[in-house]
Amino acid sequence: MRRRRFLQASLMTMSGLALAACDDPAPASAPVEGTSMTPAEATRSWLMPEEGQPHKRTWMAFGASEKIWGARLLLRVRQNLATIATTIARYEPVSMLVRPSEVDLARGLVGPGVELVAVEVDDLWIRDTGLVFVKSGGDRAGVDFNFNGWGGKQEHGHDAGVARFVAGRAAVETVRTDLVMEGGGLEVDGEGTAIITESCVLNSNRNRHRTKADVESALARLLGIKKVIWLPGIAGKDITDGHTDFYARFAGPGVVVAGLDNDTDGFDYEVTRRHLEILRAATDAKGRKLRVETLEAPTTLRAKDTGKDFAAGYINFYVCNGAVIAPEFGDPTADPATQATLARLFPGREVVQIDIDAIAAGGGGIHCTTQQEPAA
Repeated sequence: MRRRRFLQASLMTMSGLALAACDDPAPASAPVEGTSMTPAEATRSWLMPEEGQPHKRTWMAFGASEKIWGARLLLRVRQNLATIATTIARYEPVSMLVRPSEVDLARGLVGPGVELVAVEVDDLWIRDTGLVFVKSGGDRAGVDFNFNGWGGKQEHGHDAGVARFVAGRAAVETVRTDLVMEGGGLEVDGEGTAIITESCVLNSNRNRHRTKADVESALARLLGIKKVIWLPGIAGKDITDGHTDFYARFAGPGVVVAGLDNDTDGFDYEVTRRHLEILRAATDAKGRKLRVETLEAPTTLRAKDTGKDFAAGYINFYVCNGAVIAPEFGDPTADPATQATLARLFPGREVVQIDIDAIAAGGGGIHCTTQQEPAA
């Protein structure tokens, strides 16, 4: 279950691109800022809905570039993005950010069923760069978690402004925080419980000198979190420092599905087993003992030129209105086993498995490329 996105970091180093620090100003062409809140609104408590609750739309970014992905993968990555977008669009609206110079290219791949929104972006990982939508009563807003290129590992002058841009486009207020996080680094059940990896959120490249108590206090206001289940994760093995959405996902309140790596040579072998121990012993914010299921990584891959960063795991699925969009890797045993497990965990939703081998070769998955906007 190798993962995630060292491809971009290594290519960036090879091409000599400068890393942007988290407090670097965005260039003039960066996305414009959405509406800020008044001091009273900024102290209001919000709730992040669970992903399976009704969506207004899904946000994506047609942001692959040759300087990050390389010429060999570029076309296939764009085709994978189009497949994800058009598959989700069968169930709910999809809005895709796309560089102004690539609108015609994107339209040719996604067809008329996906809304294209012209704006400069650096890359495609909108789960991390995008707005984290929240609700309070009948009001909606979004948290800008100050994307800093996964701790300064990748150029992000445009992507640092994506959350503010989406807030403006979605006509919601922006909730401010000084926490530095990515959407892929947290998982919520919509009832006050979060699963978060220490390796990412407590990393000094994001939140220097912050403690678990500091993060929990901030997330109580920002996302309505009453209890955090902390997983250790593993830092320094991938560009994200071990995002939660490649380890454990809620399949509804009280139900968690976790990844299990059976490759004894893989760096996730031990940590996925430690995560299962923690999750099986945990209770959620309402005191319920978690029901924990597993998705084992494939052992046979269709792709032959995978490279060391290939994200061969099923946990990075995406839940949209009426469906679960999940990867398939050509494994005759693990692919159908995943389909069966997800169908059981998400009754009433169609489980659609798609080929995302090119995106997986960059260390990411379907969830990484999407961000849900909840319904009002």
